Amino acid sequence: MLRGREVGRDGRAVRPVVMAVLNRTTDSFYAPARVPDDAAALAAAERAWADGAEILDVGGVRAGNGAPVDEAEEIRRVVPFVAAVRRAVPDLLVSVDTWRAGVARAAIDAGADLINDTWAGHDPGLVEVAGAAGVGVVCSHTGGAVPRTDPYRVEYGLAAGAGDGRDGLVADVVATLRAAAERAVATGVPRESVLVDPTHDFGKNTWHSLHLLRRTEALAGLGFPLLMALSRKDFVGETLDLPPEERLEGTLAATAVAAWLGARVFRAHDVAATRRVLDLVAALRDEAPPAAALRGLA
Repeated sequence: MLRGREVGRDGRAVRPVVMAVLNRTTDSFYAPARVPDDAAALAAAERAWADGAEILDVGGVRAGNGAPVDEAEEIRRVVPFVAAVRRAVPDLLVSVDTWRAGVARAAIDAGADLINDTWAGHDPGLVEVAGAAGVGVVCSHTGGAVPRTDPYRVEYGLAAGAGDGRDGLVADVVATLRAAAERAVATGVPRESVLVDPTHDFGKNTWHSLHLLRRTEALAGLGFPLLMALSRKDFVGETLDLPPEERLEGTLAATAVAAWLGARVFRAHDVAATRRVLDLVAALRDEAPPAAALRGLA
């Protein structure tokens, strides 16, 4: 539920939600997602809606190392575009990927429905801005990493007495996301508008990210909609030894597993392909009917 609108449901059918990626940058890791030109970006937003995305996630700063982008420049890249999408595709929900409270406030004023706090509360005022406006927020886990840094020899404690000692990571993620989600609710974010994201790759190595995917059920058990941002990420690339341009199949395999295990929202570069995978998984889980079941009946 975002700004009073229920997403992921069509009548009685329940479908996982696609969040399309659109970066207003020139240096994001996956080149096709870089759309700094205004007209091209608006066309991409319209295409994402036509391909089945219900949410558009707009970012103004590369997540990893790169040229400095101050708050004023991030606002310039993102906020007028949010307003343009709001006018051109009014049914498409708009998310803004930022860790800065000032950017969040300006984006909400322009019509943003959701703030994707990828850097896990680095600016503690951000969630308060979302709460005051009553918009949604994504609570993340980075293991304490600060914005625009890459992990280096990150370690999480072993889970004492657990069947798999690597579940110390899972326990850390679950505890962090639970605390962040409850704080978001306490600041005024509607409970049904709080999403949680284990944030694969951020503050994690490839082994960590793979293990979190195996433990999707534990994350879904938090009781908040679970967002998975898996698309073309390094853990997919390192598992298969492939560059970003060749990670689609791996991404879709990971997406199918996560959807089967209970994840509900998927941040994706490849909207149409992701939508098809999620629709099939929803049918397999008996959450939605086939779109055209005619075999043996006609």
